[in-house]
Amino acid sequence: MIVLNGGSSSGKSGIARCLQAVLPQAWLAIGVDTLIDVMPARLRLGSEGIGFTDGDVSVGPEFQLLEDAWMAGVAAMVRAGARVIVDDVFLGGAESRQRWERALDGLAVLWVGVRCDAEVAAGRELARGDRIAGMAEAQADLVHRGMSYDVEVDTAKAESVECAKVIAAQVA
Repeated sequence: MIVLNGGSSSGKSGIARCLQAVLPQAWLAIGVDTLIDVMPARLRLGSEGIGFTDGDVSVGPEFQLLEDAWMAGVAAMVRAGARVIVDDVFLGGAESRQRWERALDGLAVLWVGVRCDAEVAAGRELARGDRIAGMAEAQADLVHRGMSYDVEVDTAKAESVECAKVIAAQVA
């Protein structure tokens, strides 16, 4: 299992797609954006779910309950033999990783920090047009606070495929 942690527009999804291309086995790429997309609309707007304002993201108890179930489901797929790349945004820093660690207990995990200069990420965010303005800049450093990784890559300094090759070299 590979867990990619980085802020919005840092390049995690691009790296995940490149990893699928460079790794010799088949890997599933699953992102937190997919979880958010399949949640009911009411959880994307209220205090119980996930809220986006001025670059800030807040999560409520119902979102966390569903996210915990999603994490357990991802872990079950890995336990059943699937190779999985998770693309996530650790808004809670080390606490977010601890939630994943509980779900993934006993599994081999490669923890990857995906860094990107806040200004570069903000430019990508603007170009994408599908993100709340300010998220990339607000999250660029926040998601890495208190974190340690097996490997780190920087998408402001290297293309996604080069980052994927660095990560793939660490996969046992």
